[in-house]
Amino acid sequence: MNVAVIQFPGSNCDRDTLQVLSRIPKVNASLIWHNEFDDASFDAAILPGGFSFGDHLRAGAIAAHSNAMQTIREMATAGKPILGICNGFQILIESGLLPGALLRNASLRFVCKWTNLTVESTETAFTCSFEKHAQVRMPVAHNEGRFFSDANELTTLEKNRQVVMRYSGENPTGTLDGIVAVSNVDANVVGMMPHPERASSAFLGGSDGLKVFESMMEWAQ
Repeated sequence: MNVAVIQFPGSNCDRDTLQVLSRIPKVNASLIWHNEFDDASFDAAILPGGFSFGDHLRAGAIAAHSNAMQTIREMATAGKPILGICNGFQILIESGLLPGALLRNASLRFVCKWTNLTVESTETAFTCSFEKHAQVRMPVAHNEGRFFSDANELTTLEKNRQVVMRYSGENPTGTLDGIVAVSNVDANVVGMMPHPERASSAFLGGSDGLKVFESMMEWAQ
């Protein structure tokens, strides 16, 4: 399985993601500069965390107009797995590939901590290896990760099972209904604020995040 990890100016979790993918059997991951990503034949793509283009205008707003996003759209339309982690989630929302909006945290402060999460949907390309309602731990590190949508859109998301993960217990960012991850209707495009690449080994403090990447392989098979 050939996976593209897209690198933007300001990405800082790209090599972490690449390193995790290198440990998964049958995955061949490549780090590709955003303006050079024009090959939709890849089997999957990941938009990593960081501060693309310095978060000018809004987090993810400039990267959403990168040349790479046309290729990402083609892959998404073809049903290929697309994951946006933190800043990558912001980019997917800004590009219209995922619903809702990501606002500043309710505290108006950067939040960086390990959090408890509930897996709400196991029907997506990045959660199909989890048990339904599994309780997992992953860290968050962001200033603009407070998911928001209007009441009608939220009802639609719940009905279509597009809410992928929520905070379990404490909601440190004030995100709507504890939502930290959502998918598109086809469940192949997922955005999440928690960092699975930082929870991929007991050495890092936990390995629950590894299943996010293993799910991609299960989905493909």
